[in-house]
Amino acid sequence: MRALVSVSDKTGLVGFVQGLVELGWEIIATGGTQKLLESKGVRTIGISEVTGFPEILDGRVKTLHPKVHGGILARRELPEHMETLKENGIDTIEMVCVNLYPFRQTIAKEGVTLEEAIENIDIGGPSMVRSAAKNWRDVTIVCDPADYDTVLAELREKGSTTPETRLKLSAKAYTHTAEYDMCISHYMREKAGLPEKLFLEFDYKQGLRYGENPHQSAAFYAAPGHEPFSLAFATQIQGKELSYNNIQDANAALNVLRDFEEPFCLALKHMNPCGAAVGATIEEAWKAAYEADKVSIYGGIVGVNRELTAEVAMGMKPIFLEIVIAPSYTPEALEILSSKKNLRVLQVDMSRTDEPVMQYISVNGGLLVQHLDTRTEKVVPEMCVTKALPDGSQLADANFGWKIVKHVKSNAIAVVRDGHTVGIGAGQTNRVGSAEIALKEANNAGFSEGLVLASDGFLPFDDTVALAAEYGVSVIVQPGGSIRDAEAIAKADELGICMLFTGVRHFKH
Repeated sequence: MRALVSVSDKTGLVGFVQGLVELGWEIIATGGTQKLLESKGVRTIGISEVTGFPEILDGRVKTLHPKVHGGILARRELPEHMETLKENGIDTIEMVCVNLYPFRQTIAKEGVTLEEAIENIDIGGPSMVRSAAKNWRDVTIVCDPADYDTVLAELREKGSTTPETRLKLSAKAYTHTAEYDMCISHYMREKAGLPEKLFLEFDYKQGLRYGENPHQSAAFYAAPGHEPFSLAFATQIQGKELSYNNIQDANAALNVLRDFEEPFCLALKHMNPCGAAVGATIEEAWKAAYEADKVSIYGGIVGVNRELTAEVAMGMKPIFLEIVIAPSYTPEALEILSSKKNLRVLQVDMSRTDEPVMQYISVNGGLLVQHLDTRTEKVVPEMCVTKALPDGSQLADANFGWKIVKHVKSNAIAVVRDGHTVGIGAGQTNRVGSAEIALKEANNAGFSEGLVLASDGFLPFDDTVALAAEYGVSVIVQPGGSIRDAEAIAKADELGICMLFTGVRHFKH
């Protein structure tokens, strides 16, 4: 019995091959794999001894040979295949242990050149993997070190791997080469400026009890690698299994948390902020966010962008929450939260990166792709278009409100004061309707002056300005860009309101 071994990832390889040798297998090896095995006292047959031909072109050609692929692809049940092998002096190969050059890791390196990337495109490896996977009835293909123990156990117990195992390994092998080719294709097409194909790769993370509603099936898949501000790579410390809706809501919360660098706390419900605040400390931010809407927070999510402390945990303890999100927790905080057995406590990497984040939205029969809206404009005095000018505290609130409103479903209005939300209007079919909801919410909470109103889109009429004045708004921040901007500005001047145009829209559909 012969095994051909040629791997890039050498994790667990020596122990696996030693196990094969103990069972009487001969080992054919290439290049660096052979050097490693020989250094550990494992006798191998060099690939050139099999092919009768040296490795050439700096190793680009070494396994592309009939004595390799004939030994893998021959169907053992067909006499004519076996006779062909005999006539050409080809020995069968019963196992192929191959994984591929680290292309993904290579292109992830800073400053990597196209030439360096191309030299890490494996040719012989995928050919051997596919040959072995095609002939799975006779050949065991192993491309994942996680399968070494299973293969050895079956060989020791049964003398060979089972057909069921070989079929599973074949499927994994085709997945291995498909992922590899997709990565190369994406890289090369990006370099060549060819957008007409999109290949996506996601790994199964977990099944979900159901989807948005109990009659819908669902599962959760994670992108390869690791991304900050991602639920796919979060650690669940305690609590019930995450549901489809939990994941959607938690993802929306993380997108808001991404926009704030100062201590910040967010309460979120049904993918919309319902209370948010900044503070000098995370304790101050939590108290202000909770006070912003003590009703809507019930059954919602709370996220913070600092280590969650015992004081914050004690404040959360009497409230029914679905999820708590933080970059870290003090031991005392975890002890307090542990009393709420069903509460899902998530630890999420919130490290900063300038890498663009892609967003994929499925539609019937298609897929929409865009860069996630991670842009945040700083609201400055030069954006003012009215006679009334903003002071320092008003500018701070305008910046805070502008960050929050971009994460509220359009048409979106956020009303803020002193670094926390006091009213939010989301998802109405007209903008003045959203403004009315937010302003009434602020008024009912006792806020009737010194308010800042942020709108994710321009104000198409001056009615929102007039309504804002009735409820004590002194500053409006909006994108501008309406054909009736002049009317809105005139109304603001008439009512003594400061208006700022950012020049950027942040719709969220």
